[in-house]
Amino acid sequence: MKTVYLDNAATTQMRPEVIDKVHKSMQQFFANPSATYAAGRTSKAILEGARKKIAKLLHVDASEIIFTSGGTEANNLILNSAVRDLEITHVITSKIEHHAVLKTIEALEAIHSIKVSYVSLLPDGDIDIDNLELILAKNEKIHKTLISLMHINNEIGSILDLEGVGKLVKNYNALFHTDAVQSIGHYNVNFSNAYINFATASAHKFYGPKGVGFAIVQKQLGIKALHFGGEQERGLRAGTESIHQIEGMALALELAFKNLEGESDAILKIKQYATRQLKNKLPNISFNAKSNELNRNYNLLNVCLPISNNKASTTLFKLDMLGICCSRGSACQSGSNKPSHVLAEFLTKDKLKQTSLRFSFSIYTTTNDIDILIDALTEILAE
Repeated sequence: MKTVYLDNAATTQMRPEVIDKVHKSMQQFFANPSATYAAGRTSKAILEGARKKIAKLLHVDASEIIFTSGGTEANNLILNSAVRDLEITHVITSKIEHHAVLKTIEALEAIHSIKVSYVSLLPDGDIDIDNLELILAKNEKIHKTLISLMHINNEIGSILDLEGVGKLVKNYNALFHTDAVQSIGHYNVNFSNAYINFATASAHKFYGPKGVGFAIVQKQLGIKALHFGGEQERGLRAGTESIHQIEGMALALELAFKNLEGESDAILKIKQYATRQLKNKLPNISFNAKSNELNRNYNLLNVCLPISNNKASTTLFKLDMLGICCSRGSACQSGSNKPSHVLAEFLTKDKLKQTSLRFSFSIYTTTNDIDILIDALTEILAE
């Protein structure tokens, strides 16, 4: 039975070139990059070469790239350090952020008694920029504020207006952190823009290895380490760097940008094909947060099926038995029977009672994969 993998927002398949790079790096550059002998210095050179490559692709200084174990650690580093070291007393976020951001902010609110404001959402799940300005204007003279909003939502594919937020950041003298885990490697964003103070990325979202990512931290801000034990990563992230994972990540990002235009166009065509087939063969479905439209992420569809929500797990099980991999939302909460915290913020109660599934596509997705999905859903809905 063919496996149809449609959960690329959770993780992507590594490119063969990246697998080869990781394998060779493990063989050749095993020495600790902090060691002073020749083999250690070679590993250090490989490490810094990867850092420079990533920095150049994202238009930032190499010293602003801090390697981490992934997006969750990077988000924790930035948010905790902003409150502890930069004297942030007010955080503005939204209720549709990834839990790596939401849970961290909840903890900071409990521990440090910071003020947390949640920006309103528009009916289609977009951030209400006017409401964001209202919150900033109300608190400007009282608090030092950090805005933490993800660039691309991992469940509905909504895209944040970075420039719109940037203007507010400048006008109200705030700081801005964007969780860019779903966008880095998929969109060409110039992170040298002065208004983006912090950003986060994870390699396994752009065909790289799991367990490695990075934070972008403007060098003049002066944040400090989250945990201690060594002076690696400019003293911000103690622990021996994983050279093979970092090399693999750097190559994955390089290939993502090299092939960005052609691959994004090809994935968009797959999404459009899936949209047409779903509409034609399953007329009773709908698309959450207008995820089928062009102003959404080109590799994701969030679909509402005319099946009660208490049958969602059964639906996923049946799809799994047919070799189809998809999800109800973030993989980090896949074991939960609760409706998606993202969809719960803007769907009607009736819509929430139905089953919503997320399909996300990659360079390896084919029209045949979509045909298999449509046949499976048709069979399940006919039961």
